[in-house]
Amino acid sequence: MDASGEKYSILLPTYNEKENLPIITYLICQYLNESDINYEIIIIDDGSPDGTLEVAKQLQKIYGSDKIVLRPREKKLGLGTAYIHGIKHATGTFIIIMDADLSHHPKAIPQFIRKQQETGCDIVTGTRYAGDGGVYGWDFKRKLISRGANFLTQILLRPGVSDLTGSFRLYRKKVLERLVQSCVSKGYVFQMEMMVRARQFGYTIDEVPISFVDRVYGESKLGGSEVIGFAKGLLYLFATT
Repeated sequence: MDASGEKYSILLPTYNEKENLPIITYLICQYLNESDINYEIIIIDDGSPDGTLEVAKQLQKIYGSDKIVLRPREKKLGLGTAYIHGIKHATGTFIIIMDADLSHHPKAIPQFIRKQQETGCDIVTGTRYAGDGGVYGWDFKRKLISRGANFLTQILLRPGVSDLTGSFRLYRKKVLERLVQSCVSKGYVFQMEMMVRARQFGYTIDEVPISFVDRVYGESKLGGSEVIGFAKGLLYLFATT
């Protein structure tokens, strides 16, 4: 693939991802090297007590400091601030955000890039709810909550995107900077607000179907309190946008 000289910065916020980080890093490098894409992986570890940062340092030795950029923080400060922190250090014109827990497969990254090149859009978002996208490893309750949240959001906010709570996306760097600065939500709602604000600002969004696989190692981060937080955040967005 000709990525037309563009550079892509992949932000990987991590917290206790010692087992997953070597695998996700290997896969990103494999798929992007195959496609001849210029990239860097920015690992933003939030003071993981499990030794994630030590693993990241080993990966930097293996892949080189031009490919693996370490920008750790002292403690867990949340996803939104992790992105702000990562953007500051990103040297790419485009930024890809994804989870480090293997729920997002790096093979989709070249598809995101291709879609952006074809359409010239500002954002490409991975969707579990269109085309041949899907969710694997979730029980019925999780699927119901996710689908329900998405359905409710579609009705209230009409964002023009089929998957709002997903977090596997490609952004123009300057677009992501503006969106992150304008977002007030935390946690699960943050991804949704990004899409709502993008629509408000008139940015163009395209979608690529992805398969989402639940965490291979470690605990899932979605519980009852997240669901309540999501509902509150949704109502806030509905009231303010």
